Amino acid sequence: MTNNLTIQKIIGILLHRIKFIIIVTLAMGVLFFCVSKFFIPPTYETSAMIYVQNYKNDSTGSNADAQKIYQSDISGSSNLASVCVTLFKNSDEITALYNGCNVNISVADDSFFITIYVSGNDAQDCANVANQITEKCADVFNNRFVYGQIGTIRTAKTPERPSAPNNPKNALLGLGVGFIASCLIVVLLEIIDTTIKSDDNLSEIYNIPVFAEIPDFESSGR
Repeated sequence: MTNNLTIQKIIGILLHRIKFIIIVTLAMGVLFFCVSKFFIPPTYETSAMIYVQNYKNDSTGSNADAQKIYQSDISGSSNLASVCVTLFKNSDEITALYNGCNVNISVADDSFFITIYVSGNDAQDCANVANQITEKCADVFNNRFVYGQIGTIRTAKTPERPSAPNNPKNALLGLGVGFIASCLIVVLLEIIDTTIKSDDNLSEIYNIPVFAEIPDFESSGR
């Protein structure tokens, strides 16, 4: 039994059980990798981008006589984009298109560019949902606002590979968990072990010197 554990003793204990630690560490790494690869459904992500503007150009292409919702073009378009994000998120016509995917519609600060993020377990469904939402946003905008305009900057593409799970990262996580767990197990077993293994243990427990030992003739085969 080890009463006073020092860093040197802990290192010695770990080195004594190094094979056990390596086996557990590798086993946990393989386990995490297999669970990540074969049991966790892949997640795909894609996005589309649209813009809204405070004004709508006339037929000649000049915005000199454009009709505006706000007086300022840039800040007005930014304010309009924020309003549209709230509108799109709460529109039943748009939420009906989610089709089980996770959808997030957001706009960057001081910008009139709206990004539609879609994630799900099917790559093609994610792209379809993002593009359908993009088209429906234009319909919702035109039905709500007399002035201003909306357009598409980037359509969503079908993602070629999943964004999650990250199998190599999960394998490394498993190695870390296995290493820490095996070290804790080894040290804990050493702490709760009450058997006396050597004369050094006797000296530590009773604080007396050991002058002689009686050999175990049965264990030695004599």
